[in-house]
Amino acid sequence: MAVQPIRLFGDPVLRQRAIEVDSFDREIQQLVTDLTDTMLAAPGAGLAAPQIGVGLRVFTWHVHGELGHLVNPALELSDETQDGAEGCLSLPELTYDCLRALSVVATGFDMYGEPQRIEASELLARAIQHETDHLDGILFIDKLDTAARKAAMKEIRESEWFGLERPTVRFSPHATNGFAR
Repeated sequence: MAVQPIRLFGDPVLRQRAIEVDSFDREIQQLVTDLTDTMLAAPGAGLAAPQIGVGLRVFTWHVHGELGHLVNPALELSDETQDGAEGCLSLPELTYDCLRALSVVATGFDMYGEPQRIEASELLARAIQHETDHLDGILFIDKLDTAARKAAMKEIRESEWFGLERPTVRFSPHATNGFAR
């Protein structure tokens, strides 16, 4: 198991656009393993490489028992939307309703460079959009309306983890109903 520290809100790596993977080698395979192990240990519904300090376009997910990953994702979003609870391992214990596309078609590659196409709806679509946003330096709180974002920022400033200099992995003894918690 290769559990890595999860970067918390305020870490600059979370606000940078990750770069495309151009070599599908052992390092990428190890990155996918580290992401998967860290996500499962946290536990979370998804984890993107920047969340463990790696600026590459790679993420993993674990939704409804389905485990997967995608490298260099490109998304086609449906016009139909969903509004639902969302959280983030980089923003521990924070959950807000966030508007997302109801379904998504994601294309990219697996860790070996083989083309992938994932058609997803509801929670898996939410996870894929959330993790792809991480690869673009976007956090789910950026998608909230003004009032919700203001409330979220207040909650962040009042949290015990806010301002910690050292990356921290938050482990929960049990999974919760929210996304990426």
